[in-house]
Amino acid sequence: MASGGAMILAPLLVVPLAALLCAGLILLLKPLLQRYALARPNARSSHRVPTPQGGGIAIIAAALLTSAVLATPAGIALGGLELPVLALSVIALAVVGAVDDIRPLPASLRLVIQAGAVAAVVLTAEGRLFPGLPLGWEHAFAILAGLWFVNLVNFMDGLDWMTLAEFVPPLAFLFALGLAGRSAPEPTLVAGALLGGLLGFAPFNRPVARLFMGDVGSLPVGLIVAWLLFRLAGEGGLAAALILPLYPLADATLTLLWRLRRGEAVWQAHRSHYYQVATVHGFSVREVVGSVFAVQAALAALAGATLLWPQPAVTLACLTLAAGLVGWLLRRFATPRRVGG
Repeated sequence: MASGGAMILAPLLVVPLAALLCAGLILLLKPLLQRYALARPNARSSHRVPTPQGGGIAIIAAALLTSAVLATPAGIALGGLELPVLALSVIALAVVGAVDDIRPLPASLRLVIQAGAVAAVVLTAEGRLFPGLPLGWEHAFAILAGLWFVNLVNFMDGLDWMTLAEFVPPLAFLFALGLAGRSAPEPTLVAGALLGGLLGFAPFNRPVARLFMGDVGSLPVGLIVAWLLFRLAGEGGLAAALILPLYPLADATLTLLWRLRRGEAVWQAHRSHYYQVATVHGFSVREVVGSVFAVQAALAALAGATLLWPQPAVTLACLTLAAGLVGWLLRRFATPRRVGG
């Protein structure tokens, strides 16, 4: 049993410890990444010179190690399947991503492994999304949604600081929710550990980036965030779980639908996402990620409102405002800037 002081202190330590561990691992690994994992510009890239990728190794390692070390002091029992299965699934996706970063794998193989990892997490996760539906239908929906979420996080990792802009606000929200006693210890600790890992990675990925996350980071980050959102929805925060990731969800989904409508090969690299189009339309990288960060922070506030005032009218108003805010930003990114004003 952890002492009362340790249980209070552990959640407060998780973010700085994960950030420091991530930064230290990056400094150790960067020479190897420069030698073996250079990302060369392609049709999807926003960079012009070869840049090392694979920083996600440090993010995921820091998140997993910090969570494991602080789990017992935080009062989390490790006898169940949920956290071990999540950790093993995250590691599996990280390994697949690492191999794919160095030597691209067939899309079908990646999809099968991703589906297996998502299914394992869904089948062992606590909580229900739709208690009125048969459990099999709910699991099928959750697996498909989780598989799409893992991939959309990968798709949206195409600009310096973009993944941080998208997920630092919701992770900070989920962590604060747990510190306030409104969430279980497990998602609180995991959210704080991943938040710390991303913050430790931030100095190396700031525009113009000296290091990319790579698939080794984006795929497992997507899985961890998907699990956190599943747990939030399962604890009665379905509307909040929909609002928190709304910008990346909308950008990736609408882009996929437009590409399908145009008959494009959606599995091939491209630069059609709204945030990528924005850089063509005259927005700087910092303007794009700053706008996304601000919108994601506003979405976190709206998500919080649905939890503080869980009346249907408030939930509907927050969902409407969230959709309008994201729609405004997508439209802004899709509109070319006028030269000279």
